[in-house]
Amino acid sequence: MYLTVFCTVPDLDSGQRIAQTLVHEGLAACVNLLPGITSVYRWQGEVQENHELLLIIKTRQARYQTLEARIKELHPYQVPEIIAHKIESGLQSYLEWIGQST
Repeated sequence: MYLTVFCTVPDLDSGQRIAQTLVHEGLAACVNLLPGITSVYRWQGEVQENHELLLIIKTRQARYQTLEARIKELHPYQVPEIIAHKIESGLQSYLEWIGQST
């Protein structure tokens, strides 16, 4: 089974560091860095609004626990957003590439 994992980061440096590490260590086949998002959320009783980047990470279900732990080690937030979604379908050769890369 394959997953896309969403993770927001505060800046490009954090995003690139996490993306490079995950791909280099074989935890992700690919990480897209999407700049220009604004997140509005409640944290410690206060409403916050920050500019962030969104990482879209492609991996296998079997690698998820290790990937999650690695993001938590690298991420500057106390509670990083790490949300995984099953890939229900996709180009078979692309999915096979994810499997081979992770």
